[in-house]
Amino acid sequence: MGLAENPPVFSPSPLPARDRSLSPDIARGLLLLFIAIANVPGFCFGQAMNQDSLPNRAAGAFNAMFVVNRSRPMFAILFGFGIAMMASRMTTRGMDLGAVRRVLRRRSLWLIVIGVLHSIFLWPGDIIASYGVTALIALFLVDRDDRVLRRWFVASIPIMCVGFTVMFYPLMMWSETEAGLTLVETMLTGAVASVFFQLLSVTTLVYLPPVIIGFWFFRSGWLMHPEEHLPHVRRVFGVTMVATVVLSIPAVLSAVGVWTVAAAPLLALAVFEILVGIATGAGYVCGFALLAARWADRGRTGLPGVLAAVGERSLTAYLLQSVLFFAVVGRFGLGLGEGLGTLARTVVALVVWGVIAVGMAALARWNRRGPFEILIRHLTYRGLTFSGGPGTTKAPA
Repeated sequence: MGLAENPPVFSPSPLPARDRSLSPDIARGLLLLFIAIANVPGFCFGQAMNQDSLPNRAAGAFNAMFVVNRSRPMFAILFGFGIAMMASRMTTRGMDLGAVRRVLRRRSLWLIVIGVLHSIFLWPGDIIASYGVTALIALFLVDRDDRVLRRWFVASIPIMCVGFTVMFYPLMMWSETEAGLTLVETMLTGAVASVFFQLLSVTTLVYLPPVIIGFWFFRSGWLMHPEEHLPHVRRVFGVTMVATVVLSIPAVLSAVGVWTVAAAPLLALAVFEILVGIATGAGYVCGFALLAARWADRGRTGLPGVLAAVGERSLTAYLLQSVLFFAVVGRFGLGLGEGLGTLARTVVALVVWGVIAVGMAALARWNRRGPFEILIRHLTYRGLTFSGGPGTTKAPA
């Protein structure tokens, strides 16, 4: 019986750690440290803050320059890189473009569900759902040539700026009123916020530009094989870091209280910071790639192994951060965020990330995937079969 009459049936399986590229996993692992530092203040909303001391002002200046409004763009870049990488792996396994898009669409929809639940029960500032919505748009660009991507990138930048302008005032209102909300009211706020951010992500493409940059990172090979592109990667890293320091001066002055900004200039500064953050995020990804190239001989051992273990289980690590922040510093948990300044909050973020890193490293040692990685893979591929030989594999509609 020929192949056409009895095609093989298989389900895509995750790559074993030994076959995974080290650089993207290290990048995700370090990214989650930045995310932890950026997110912990949000879990302390409604609690008094001690910010007068010099150490707190120094920590605030550092975070304003290197963390705040840098983490989300960096997250979006790596998210776009992940979409492009998954699409490439599926096509090399023989799936046609329609099947690839159906799988990515299904995964994106489940990310939206997970993000909405995350926003309701833990963190109204969730970004998973917004990235899931963005992925529904981006999956139609994943196979387009660079000329098309450049057009979408340039066209989406001004629309994105409008989107962040619209986002700015609801965030300010929430931060001012959150202290008086009950747990149920906070959960309802999370549900409304999730819907609002998703609609904004669709109508103003707020995360599409960095996702497209992630596509370019995959196509260039800079993150997968940084050792082959060291001069270019170093140049981008150096230029973006210098630009970050110079262009972050207004945000630093505002963060330490030297410059008091009125509402309209503050809005302009916030949008400007997002644009700087996209460039900084790309620079950070290059920096992570340089680290991975330096650590290539060590493989998944020692510190590189710990970072890679976190990055390989990034969804689990991200959600666990919210669980621990909610429980430890949140108003409805132990409430230990009361009275903490920026420096102490940053230390809390480092400790939480470290605890999670130890857990993820233990899972790697036992050759276990993260529970939420298992869940999203099960939800994405459940009931789907892929038949046919190389080049003819198709997924059911």
